[in-house]
Amino acid sequence: MEPIFFFLVVVVVIIVLLWIFFSFVPIPLWISAMASGVNVSITTLIGMKIRRIAPARVVNPMIKATKAGLNLELSKMEAHYLAGGNIDRVIDSLIAAQSANIPLEFDEARAIDLAGRDVLQAVQMSVNPKVIETPIVAAIAKNGIELRAKARVTVRANIERLVGGAGEETIIARVGEGIVTTVGSAETHEIVLENPDLISRTVLSKGLDAGTAFEILSIDIADVDVGRNIGAQLQMDQAEADRRIAQARAEERRAMAVAREQEMKAATQEMRAKVVEAESEVPRAMASALREGKLGVMDYYQLQNTIADTDMRESLSQAARPGSTAEPGSVQSRPQG
Repeated sequence: MEPIFFFLVVVVVIIVLLWIFFSFVPIPLWISAMASGVNVSITTLIGMKIRRIAPARVVNPMIKATKAGLNLELSKMEAHYLAGGNIDRVIDSLIAAQSANIPLEFDEARAIDLAGRDVLQAVQMSVNPKVIETPIVAAIAKNGIELRAKARVTVRANIERLVGGAGEETIIARVGEGIVTTVGSAETHEIVLENPDLISRTVLSKGLDAGTAFEILSIDIADVDVGRNIGAQLQMDQAEADRRIAQARAEERRAMAVAREQEMKAATQEMRAKVVEAESEVPRAMASALREGKLGVMDYYQLQNTIADTDMRESLSQAARPGSTAEPGSVQSRPQG
């Protein structure tokens, strides 16, 4: 019984060791690599496992690159994987660039991928240019008429400027700026409507793709519509503002006139009050003068006759005026005391 038990133990141990070996060492992957002409050793695969690199994520792209005729170093691919890059996308972009006769090296593709750009899409855009449609851009000609234009920009990726180059937003902003400049420099909006290609020529001549990751191939004006008459609206707004300013100034002058009138009325009432107060003192003064002998009776009657004569003259003058209601010959006099 003991030899049989020992034999079973040995068999179990061998099976466990083989299971650990085959689970740790990707033998099928090593066989595929050797069959594809990729010289990778089992120790290299074990080293990838130790460095926490999925061997299939590196070896399979290496097999694809070797079959495409690319001569790449396995260590650089491992470094790109450890840096967080997408090896499959880089290899696919290299194969596409090679097929399209686009000069692209592995280091350049790796730098573009690590910069956050889709290097495969960039290569595809180099072969098949992309059309970027700008939003509607409103611009005003010199005669005050607003034009609304929309453009389609055909761009091609510039592989050399993908790292550090501006994106599509910059292209759209620069094209919009060119549209505003072109329409704004036109004397009338009819000139732009008659020659929409004037916008395209002006925008292309400015070199708007400088510093971007794209190369502008063409700019086509898709639509141009006439908008509002901004010049007339501005004139109307200015006239309305001038009217309100003049109205405010007139209201200010009217308020000042009303205030002066109120002041004059108050001064007149004050003067009348003083006159009435002074007139009320006249009888007292005359009585005091009579008592003290400063004024005689004949002087008093002569004063009353003078007052009556004055009243009569005023009545006659009023009757002689046109529109007067006083009857001719009527005389109003104060009673003589």
